[in-house]
Amino acid sequence: MEQLKKTPLIDSYEKYGGKIIDFAGWALPVQYEGIIQEHEAVRTKAGLFDVSHMGEVEVIGEDAFSFVQNLVTNDVKALVDNQVLYTPVCYPDGGIVDDILVYRFNEKHFFLVINAGNIEKDFQWMVENKGKFNVELNNISPSVVQLAIQGPKAEEILQKLVDTSLQEIKFFFCKRNVSIEGIKCLVSRTGYTGEDGFEIYTSSEKAVSLWDKILETGKEDGLKPAGLGCRDTLRFEVNLPLYGNELLDTITPLEAGLDFFVRLDKENFIGKDALVKQKEEGLKRKIVGFEMKDRGIPRHGYEVFVGDKKIGQVTTGYLSPSLKKNIGLALIDYDYSNLGTTIFIKVRNKLSEAVVVSKKFYKKNYNK
Repeated sequence: MEQLKKTPLIDSYEKYGGKIIDFAGWALPVQYEGIIQEHEAVRTKAGLFDVSHMGEVEVIGEDAFSFVQNLVTNDVKALVDNQVLYTPVCYPDGGIVDDILVYRFNEKHFFLVINAGNIEKDFQWMVENKGKFNVELNNISPSVVQLAIQGPKAEEILQKLVDTSLQEIKFFFCKRNVSIEGIKCLVSRTGYTGEDGFEIYTSSEKAVSLWDKILETGKEDGLKPAGLGCRDTLRFEVNLPLYGNELLDTITPLEAGLDFFVRLDKENFIGKDALVKQKEEGLKRKIVGFEMKDRGIPRHGYEVFVGDKKIGQVTTGYLSPSLKKNIGLALIDYDYSNLGTTIFIKVRNKLSEAVVVSKKFYKKNYNK
């Protein structure tokens, strides 16, 4: 663990009983009390995550809007100041570089949030595609801490600590310079769990104080520290994709089911030509949801069959803590992607029956 990257909260993990693992080169807690307990806390009350391993890049300059618009598949033109946008970033062949959040502070100042395992790769990709755009790119990841408070009681708990009305921050909007017990923060109504909640950004030196204050304040309302384990089960139940599972440089956003976030009618962006061509020719494969009919828990990488023909593989699979069902997502041949299609998952060298179902396993509970 010595060679792993660490967030400023590394000592707090042990204090709160965190079990540390290697995640994308970072020493992070997979759980504290337990994955199921933390999952249920977020679904019914609230959980607090340290997601400071995520990356942050500032884009500043006369051409900030144009640069970001060319970089991403979604339409940044739709944003007003202090609004947030989810979007894939693609290579010229349509493969996914990453999926990111775009914060617009104003037309000349954007804030991009990127996945931890992709920080260096993403930043290099931005630098390589800076071209003639008059922008300054700053990788500020080491100096930024990010906490996420998620769950139906998230607003009630955080409101006790802030100097502004959190109800005024609408879904996928943010507010800058919010004071949380004297600590200046950027607060956005975003998250990765399917529940209402907030993501909080501040400077690294304030991390421990902020973490402790929020947990202490929320204790009586059932707030628990939460680890990566339940972060994965929570996001999966509401069909939020994970880079490295549903998203890869060999998978396009159309194959991943992210059509809504790909604006093929906007001006040119990196990967547009390849995606237009794929749309016109039709998909050859697609990410689908499935539910196991036989016993066995599907896992990432398990092969999917129809008869003796391999048609794909599982990208994510779990015993869903909320639904108490064995469910999964899989990238499979398009011909077998219709709802109700019987498929078979190879679980421990045995083919187990499953059926293709909607990817909307669990109803999102956002405050919009």
